[in-house]
Amino acid sequence: MTGKQRIQWRSMCKSLVLGTFLTSCMILVYCLSTPQVHFSLPEVPVPYSCAHRPTQSHHKPTINNSDTAYTCAPKVDIMFMKTHKTASSTFLNILFRFGEKHQLKFAFPDSRNDFFYPSLFQRSHVKDYRPGMCFNIICNHMRFNAPEVSKLLPVDTSYITILRDPAELFESSFHYFGRLVPFTWKIPGDDKLTEFLRDPHKYFDPESFNSYYLKNLLFFDFGLDNSLDVNDPRVEEGIKFISDRFQLVMLVEHFEESLILLKDALCWEMDDLLFFKLNIRKGSTVSKFTPELRARALEWNAIDWKLYQHFNQTFWKKVDMYGRKRMAADVAELKKRNKEMTSICIEGGHAVDAGSIQETDMQPWQPIGEKSIMGYNLKKNIDKAHRKLCRKMLMPEIQYLTELGVNLWITKLWGHVRDIINW
Repeated sequence: MTGKQRIQWRSMCKSLVLGTFLTSCMILVYCLSTPQVHFSLPEVPVPYSCAHRPTQSHHKPTINNSDTAYTCAPKVDIMFMKTHKTASSTFLNILFRFGEKHQLKFAFPDSRNDFFYPSLFQRSHVKDYRPGMCFNIICNHMRFNAPEVSKLLPVDTSYITILRDPAELFESSFHYFGRLVPFTWKIPGDDKLTEFLRDPHKYFDPESFNSYYLKNLLFFDFGLDNSLDVNDPRVEEGIKFISDRFQLVMLVEHFEESLILLKDALCWEMDDLLFFKLNIRKGSTVSKFTPELRARALEWNAIDWKLYQHFNQTFWKKVDMYGRKRMAADVAELKKRNKEMTSICIEGGHAVDAGSIQETDMQPWQPIGEKSIMGYNLKKNIDKAHRKLCRKMLMPEIQYLTELGVNLWITKLWGHVRDIINW
């Protein structure tokens, strides 16, 4: 080896060591920044909403399944349990715009974009929280803790969440979080996902850092034990707990139908449901499951599969109560409206790779080590009536949170490290 080659290798090794050190430090800062002491807060219930009540002009006529007309006002007190890798960023954008429209008060985290996940939620995690304060909406990532959430929001708050087919969720989570789970580093070969599913127990360490991302993540997000045997009675108890607490459990695979059910349950308007899909991945980065691998993924995430099957059944019961024909008509109307907004707002009418996004403010958050999340370019010369709405609908979550006044210094610092690694 020549002297020049030795210098190059030494430089590469130094860069690798420095990169590993910086990444380790940032992971620790990001994940261990949760307060170590939770002070006992006085119990001050919040019995009523603090919303600016919609005026009579906001009341809308509604026709139920029996063609009986009645009026209702939009419900504005909402707990959205933001689960991981479930199109929840798209729904968050809908909530942010609804909150701004009705001048609602959000309960936001401080310094980062989640409530110190994976710690169980505490009211003290809310920015500037004081006992007795009133909030309308809470919607950032958390590990659900029902008693603490219930002490934060009005008593008639609507609890909403969203689920995704566990095999598809596992594939997405493995892609997005895999590099942050140390036990995956020892998996050989280029197709780590397939190798892992061949024999998960060979690699999985439940005590490993961030291991919850790769086993029954939905159940874990709800504050429950994701390591239980699927036949453990506590699994059924957990599903019942979720069913009793949440008035609507949406499904990613039927997102438009979910939004129509939401509109009906909360007395919203069709305009409130308009959306563009955010945080979508390049197709080339998505692993295609064979039937065998899908079966293995569902077996590995058996609790989540049981959870999903339960709420898939209750979902279609709600659709039947709403009316299949009525649902089909409303979904068609929503798709038509979204298509119209696409033609008004989006340059080229479709998402583009991160490298083709022209505005820095429109760059989505990327997984560590690659740029697989796509984004959008705003059309030039959008008419004044749609300019603000288009920008809001296309704005990534981190940028929207910043615009709403959330201090995200830890998230942004970690983002700078990611940018360096992804460069």
